Amino acid sequence: MVPEIGHYALVLAFALALVQSVLPLWGARRGDQALMSVAPPAAVGQFLLVLVAFLMLMVAYLQSDFSVVNVWENSHSAKPLLFKISGVWGNHEGSMVLWVLILAFFGALVALFGVNLPDTLRATVLSVQAWIAAVFLLFILGTSNPFLRILNPPAEGSDLNPILQDVGLAIHPPLLYGGYVGFSIAFSFAVAALIEGRVDAAWARWVRPWTLAAWCFLTLGISVGSYWAYYELGWGGWWFWDPVENASFMPWLAGTALLHSAIVMEKRNALKIWTILLAILTFSLSLLGTFLVRSGVLTSVHTFASDPTRGVFILAILVLAVGGALTLFAWRAGSLQTGGVFAPISREGALVLNNLLLTAACGVVLVGTLYPLALEAVTGDKISVGPPFFDATFAPIMVPLLIAVPFGPMLAWKRGDLYAATQRLMVAAGIALAVMIGAYAYAYGGPVLAPVGIGIGAWLILGAISEITFRSKLFSSPLATGLRRAAGLPRSAWGTALAHMGVGVTVIGIVAVTAYETETIVAMKPGDTIDVAGYELTLDGFSPFQGPNYRDQVGHITVRRGGAEIGVLNPTRRVYLASGQPTTETGIRTMGFSQLYVSLGEGSGDGSVAVRAYYKPLVTLIWLGTIFMTVGGVVSLSDRRLRVGAPRRARARAPVPAE
Repeated sequence: MVPEIGHYALVLAFALALVQSVLPLWGARRGDQALMSVAPPAAVGQFLLVLVAFLMLMVAYLQSDFSVVNVWENSHSAKPLLFKISGVWGNHEGSMVLWVLILAFFGALVALFGVNLPDTLRATVLSVQAWIAAVFLLFILGTSNPFLRILNPPAEGSDLNPILQDVGLAIHPPLLYGGYVGFSIAFSFAVAALIEGRVDAAWARWVRPWTLAAWCFLTLGISVGSYWAYYELGWGGWWFWDPVENASFMPWLAGTALLHSAIVMEKRNALKIWTILLAILTFSLSLLGTFLVRSGVLTSVHTFASDPTRGVFILAILVLAVGGALTLFAWRAGSLQTGGVFAPISREGALVLNNLLLTAACGVVLVGTLYPLALEAVTGDKISVGPPFFDATFAPIMVPLLIAVPFGPMLAWKRGDLYAATQRLMVAAGIALAVMIGAYAYAYGGPVLAPVGIGIGAWLILGAISEITFRSKLFSSPLATGLRRAAGLPRSAWGTALAHMGVGVTVIGIVAVTAYETETIVAMKPGDTIDVAGYELTLDGFSPFQGPNYRDQVGHITVRRGGAEIGVLNPTRRVYLASGQPTTETGIRTMGFSQLYVSLGEGSGDGSVAVRAYYKPLVTLIWLGTIFMTVGGVVSLSDRRLRVGAPRRARARAPVPAE
């Protein structure tokens, strides 16, 4: 009965989405308040129905109901509770229900908290959001029904893919979808604005909080996914330029450009065309990522499905959504006013440069991701585009962008003074240069450009600090006064500084681990010792461990430095009992911001085992920086000036008659 309730809830949600997609839009065009008022309750009702479907699927997993095909294919009665829950979205069908749940959730948020939006705009936004929900609900019901039954249910399930049975993969998809799907709101606002023919600073104010929330989710989702791949796959890398990784990175780049463009539009009523186009393209890239993961055109540890029929359906959705939005954009673009005028040297100019470089970088990633697929489709030839291509094309675009970032907040709106901004940043530049020289001296003989990259990271951090000190006049006034001014700065100013600092921290981590990591791959027997960057690693032996649905062979490696023991690493070879599939659990010891990283390979007949050992300097800064970025986004989002909508004008009170 539980699966039938879930399936029926999806059917009702689809019907309600059709109603929501038509009536409010028709009401907005006719000025019919009754029809427009259908949108908020329909959006909330649609969310509740999809939530019921999602919970029913979760109940089926918790009960190990193997009469449901989806549960049988992706669960096992011995699987731990956490992974029974995460198994709901650890497959194509369940993850699509989660996708639509988050989509409906964002629509419900607009319905509940968008009360200050103009009635016609809110109705149109919710109608566009319902279009998206309706086509994806149709996709689920038509090609990806998670509630299909088995006539003669088996006694046991096939188990979830072992590499997905991890805490990181339990939280990575919901966070990533929060970003992917969250950008649908920006898309819906853009399409609604084009339908209404109204694109102004108020529109940018309304759309910016939703974009910022989605950006925070996507930033954290990419970070969690990166760390999961780092420790779970045993390859020792944090980013592989995998096409599916790129599929999440491209919306992040476009979304970052959209955020900055929306700031200019809100403050100066400029860059309207840029902002609308970026809102469309950002969600379009999210849809592209959905297509790549589920179409079968890629083979990756990240992919969910390989059914071409599903791929064609999603491709049709992609073409209709992107093609329709761009057609509407082309129709309305000529009527969009240019807005405020500004000099090239100004804060607007700096943000335009930011957008140009970010979109160029996004274009490079897009070409590197899709070109091999297009070439194979046309000629049948298979090529691999990996780190050498992206290192040679992506990095040169990002370097000038990173150098320019601290200048933007120091420039005035409309017309800035580059010389004055440079003077304010002289201390930051001097310290960054000293960091660069120190890095070169410390790692003398290493890669020549690595100290430059570390210096750029320091420049970003110090530039963000300089912005706060300049705005609060911390060193040009009494300390107590300066601190009060700093505390009184808008939260968006603090959020921006934290996000820029986070970029700098991540850059330092990326450069340090890429340039200076030490790798040792060797066959070891119990009692053998190897040296890794001055650390002595001794393999003491192995011991078995029986988990709830797996069996481990745990390695014990003692770590010493200068003869003194500093810890033990326990890399593991794991075999899952249901599938017989082996996985690797790495042994990691964190020392400051650096890590020792050890993974075990296959054993041989002579009793030795392949050991892959790394020393990764400052590697944790990569993910610490993304935390800074996310916190910065959340702090900015908490700024009262970024509350959703704009306040309605208070009605003028009638004068009180004199007595």
